[in-house]
Amino acid sequence: MVIAIGLVMGLAGFALDGVGEPVGAAIRRREPELRLEPAMNTGPGILLALLGGFRGPVADALWLRLYSSWERQDIAGTRALVRLVTSVDPRPAYFWINGARMLAYDVAAWRMAGGSASLREDARRQIRHEQAGEALAYLDAARPIHDDSAAVWMERANIALNQLRDFEAAAHHYRRAWEAPGGPYHAARLHARALRLAGRPREALAWLVQLHPGLPCDDDAAAAAAVLDRIRELESELGVPAAEAYRPQEQ
Repeated sequence: MVIAIGLVMGLAGFALDGVGEPVGAAIRRREPELRLEPAMNTGPGILLALLGGFRGPVADALWLRLYSSWERQDIAGTRALVRLVTSVDPRPAYFWINGARMLAYDVAAWRMAGGSASLREDARRQIRHEQAGEALAYLDAARPIHDDSAAVWMERANIALNQLRDFEAAAHHYRRAWEAPGGPYHAARLHARALRLAGRPREALAWLVQLHPGLPCDDDAAAAAAVLDRIRELESELGVPAAEAYRPQEQ
């Protein structure tokens, strides 16, 4: 166990010495005698092959080092370690979600704080978009094992909504979150909200009308009353005649 942690801490040092260079490439460059099968000749493949059953504890140790970099607002270290943690153990969605948040929000804030105090809004928007793109590309790498994770789809949606103001993408991601196993009720409501922001209020109304009958009235998380209120708001906004208004069935 100690050897395994030491090995990966050494790899973390490689990653921090040359940010952007894959860990596997650093190993091959510095240790040319190492030979692995082509299928394992990647950064994640090498790590998994060498660590075996120690992936979880080693990833936890790396996460603590990542947290230290995050506290220091170390952009290069945070970026490198976010990727190294999920290379060592890609299974916990927690690592992907919080790593994406660091890339999308924290690194963006640090970059803006490190610039001129008079940084123009267009420059700030460019940084936000760059970091959102980096975070979403990072989450793309999680899809082979987390494609059915409602929490990961929610994170994608939130980044698209809050950082990119890409309402179409947000609507798509919120729907995927709702359709995933255990998808939260609020994902369905946020799908409708994103449709409305995207200029598609009729689709938002149709979605909520379809959603409402299946919502349990005795579950606060389902927020059936709030959904009905939103239906009424959209009907008013769209000028839906009273005769055509949605009439919920008595439950």
